[in-house]
Amino acid sequence: MNKIMIIAEVGSVHDGSFGNAQKLIETAAGCGADVVKFQTHIAAAETLRHAPMPPYFKGEPRYEYFERTAFSIEQWKTLKAHCDSHSVEFLSSPFSLQAVALLEEIGVARYKIPSGEVSNIPLLEMVAQTRKPVLLSSGMSSWAELDEAVNTIQRVHNQLTILQCTSEYPCPYEEVGLNVMLEMRERYHLPVGLSDHTLTPYASLAAVALGAEVIEKHLTFSRRMYGSDAPHSLEPHEFAALVEGIRAVEIMLNSPVDKDNVSRFSEMKKVFEKSVVSTCDIPAKTMITETMIGFKKPGTGIPAREYQKVIGRKARHHIPRDTLIKPEDLM
Repeated sequence: MNKIMIIAEVGSVHDGSFGNAQKLIETAAGCGADVVKFQTHIAAAETLRHAPMPPYFKGEPRYEYFERTAFSIEQWKTLKAHCDSHSVEFLSSPFSLQAVALLEEIGVARYKIPSGEVSNIPLLEMVAQTRKPVLLSSGMSSWAELDEAVNTIQRVHNQLTILQCTSEYPCPYEEVGLNVMLEMRERYHLPVGLSDHTLTPYASLAAVALGAEVIEKHLTFSRRMYGSDAPHSLEPHEFAALVEGIRAVEIMLNSPVDKDNVSRFSEMKKVFEKSVVSTCDIPAKTMITETMIGFKKPGTGIPAREYQKVIGRKARHHIPRDTLIKPEDLM
């Protein structure tokens, strides 16, 4: 099993602050994330001025929000360099063809297709032509739409991972769809993962246990920050705990245990298991019956599971009451 990729989705949590964006990279790296993901919005390229805001964020018109929180090409390059210097991969979701071109100029290593772009076939075709690995989020797509997106990318290459995602903010446990993640793996024979919009780490940990190879989770300094992403994100101490949990599950999955290899329990077995003991004084040459024996710690005598080997045997010598019966005590 490969190392699970943990993506810290900072999205637009920076709220247009270049300093906050840099600090979020540092925070994600400190939490143990492998990848820091932004969103590359170019307002004029992706939305009409009067397009509606999503139901979970009505703070300001969408066009103005994207325009206000956007970075310049030089700032994006600096953010990528900042990721490089902190040993995390820079990643950003493009929301337009122009955004793909911008990210190509920056030199991204892979692409993340956000849920709302799955049906944007021109964007998928442009991303596929880069021949870079693609993470495809499935949040609001039907199977037919997802089939078309997968086929579009696979016509060019097969470096594709599909992320189960539910486009609800926050996502209730009942809507996580871990079953869908497993169906994706069976349907496409591709690596799968989870883009987790719940408010806890539990869905991500469950997904890893079920075979997810990528986990994406929102990160913020505080859920009280302004913006569309912060209220549905993990705070740094929570994200660090998530990473710790994923790495722990990863070790478990990569460490198969041989149930028949009990040698490591040899001392514990002596302490905790039961042996055959005498429940009364047994005179020499007396035939031992079931009423004369019991089962007590330690497990250093005849094992309790072998009690039938004692019944019907004669005592070689006097066996005091409440004593371990050993093979040499029997005739």
